[in-house]
Amino acid sequence: MYDKLTQSDIDKMMEEIEHRKLVVRKECLEAVKEARAHGDLSENFEYKAAKQDKNRNESRIRYLERMIKTAKIISDKSSSDEVGLNDTVEVYIPEDDETERYKIVTTVRGNSLKGLISIDSPLGKALLGHKVGETVYVKVDERFGYEVEIRSIDTTTEGEEETLRSF
Repeated sequence: MYDKLTQSDIDKMMEEIEHRKLVVRKECLEAVKEARAHGDLSENFEYKAAKQDKNRNESRIRYLERMIKTAKIISDKSSSDEVGLNDTVEVYIPEDDETERYKIVTTVRGNSLKGLISIDSPLGKALLGHKVGETVYVKVDERFGYEVEIRSIDTTTEGEEETLRSF
């Protein structure tokens, strides 16, 4: 996997693992136990659903633990005049004649529908390390790409609304 994560990402993952092990796991086990008491397991939808929830929780725990184990920890510090992690960037896209705002985040926080662009996305890779006024080429694949002009960079911090992405 070897995702690039900040120490803050690791801390949030540890919190989620702790919560899932101490709270969610107990709730899931209790739900399975209660559904099992309802009788015939072959036609018991509640039992099947409770088992699926329990298995989903255990899978998420394993996934997070594996991500932490294989993560490459990166710094979220950058120069104030360059695009870096957790910066909000306003870009002008000449091809569409539009201006967009994006926040550059790690992969586990990426959510393009909310304007959170991963550092591993083509746009995130292209913007990192560049300055206001520069035009950068965003290479989508071997045959397609587009240019964007950096209009402004706002140094922001990691927000509470930025949750870890689930699978």
